[in-house]
Amino acid sequence: MEFSSGRPAAPDPLVIESSVVEGLPAQGAVLLRMSGSLDPQGAEAWTDELRGHLEKADRAGLRPVLDMGHVQVGGAAMLRTLSETARSRTAGPDLIIVRARPGVREAVHLARLEGVRLFATLDEALGEMARDGSRVEDPPAWRSQIADPLRPSYEDLHKEVHALRARMRTAPVIGMAQGMLMARYGLPDSGSAFGVLREASQRFNVPLRVLVSAVVAARPPDGAVWFPGRRPLPVPPLRILARGGRDPRCRRQMIDAALREALAIGRAAAGYLRLVDPAVNALALESHHGCDDRLLDHLVRGRDQGTAEAAARSTGRHVGVTDVAEDPLLSDDARRALLGTGVRAVQSLPVISPGGSCLGVITLHWPDAGHGPTLAQAEAFDLLAADTAAWLSWYHRSVLLDTLEHLHRTLTRRVPGSVGACADGVRHSRAPGHPDPARNEHHPKGARRMSNPQQPEQRRSDKGGATPQDSGELKARQAAGRGERARPHGPDKGKKGGGEGGGVPPAQQPDHP
Repeated sequence: MEFSSGRPAAPDPLVIESSVVEGLPAQGAVLLRMSGSLDPQGAEAWTDELRGHLEKADRAGLRPVLDMGHVQVGGAAMLRTLSETARSRTAGPDLIIVRARPGVREAVHLARLEGVRLFATLDEALGEMARDGSRVEDPPAWRSQIADPLRPSYEDLHKEVHALRARMRTAPVIGMAQGMLMARYGLPDSGSAFGVLREASQRFNVPLRVLVSAVVAARPPDGAVWFPGRRPLPVPPLRILARGGRDPRCRRQMIDAALREALAIGRAAAGYLRLVDPAVNALALESHHGCDDRLLDHLVRGRDQGTAEAAARSTGRHVGVTDVAEDPLLSDDARRALLGTGVRAVQSLPVISPGGSCLGVITLHWPDAGHGPTLAQAEAFDLLAADTAAWLSWYHRSVLLDTLEHLHRTLTRRVPGSVGACADGVRHSRAPGHPDPARNEHHPKGARRMSNPQQPEQRRSDKGGATPQDSGELKARQAAGRGERARPHGPDKGKKGGGEGGGVPPAQQPDHP
């Protein structure tokens, strides 16, 4: 019986075998098959052997192809050898590596060695060599870098980064909505909450990010019905968006239609539409056409300061920039993003709800400076903005609230002891942090309560209940109003609010959808 010495076996030395690949399309290629292991001790010998094979190939006029399918160990020694060898062959053809193992391929890929090209198979490498030989012009400079077909393209990577940044802005709101549902209805985990959200989203064809934002912004339910007293609303009369038999319940269809109509009115080559997310009180990209990926990436980052759409949202009026390079309205960051993508003129059109809050902004771009809308175009823009605002307000008060009501009804039936009423009509529990209004000392005994506490806007102006989008705007106005002592708050102007003893202070007004 033989006993092991306890020492690891020495790695097999690296061996290079050469063979000429004959015939088209790989005429003039020599295949260097490598096998064994490469360690720091054997790196110098392997370098000398490799250079010897490459010199023979150069004298014979052959293109070297390194088959590294059987190379076991890579690392710094291999990268240093490949780098020095490629650098010494400045006048010769690139080193082509095929069939490298994942670890070796990743190491070479990350090192970004000049004069080295990676291919998954020998056939792909030979096909590329044949195409290179058929080209008359010199290959571009980037062809001397890594050309691994398994490596994602820059376009794919950019799209992935764009999607990840969008998810980073949505993921916290989804987490907040999951946590609220778990605490409100006693759900066992976040997966259960997400499943109910996804089911409601698919059932009513409401995007998940729109639904979770409404859950976060809406006032918590106070019974078996989330929005008591709500009545079905008819679709408002639309003069532009009603063309083509569009379905007003299909959010994507209507939003894309609004952007297309704006592009047609302004005869613009590019533009985008952004709507206010009430959960974060920020503009979110909804639809775009003809925009450069770099500009979209800038929008996803949420850098709205010093932009035309930020000014349009704050003022509630059209904002035009006829010369991006000179207009002082734009910040340096926004100016660089626009000029870098060939935009020279901008027009931003706010979408204002009937209650006076900004629901979103439509922005158009032109490649030439000095562009501005004519009087007829401005009137058409106003009509389109009114149509879009009317549809959005209806959508928020009908489709979106229907979805929230379905969500509440589903969870109340699933968890009988949660917020809401069971079959007997008795309310069993409430969400933490929301005291029972019936026991609130601010409600005297015998005082009549409003039949629809979720609609304070109806109590003030008889315009119907506000939506989660209006709630986000109201919070923003309240925050701004608290910083100005002598200024009235929102619609409570004059003698009814803003001063001592008049109206309800904004800090005490309830959240509401």
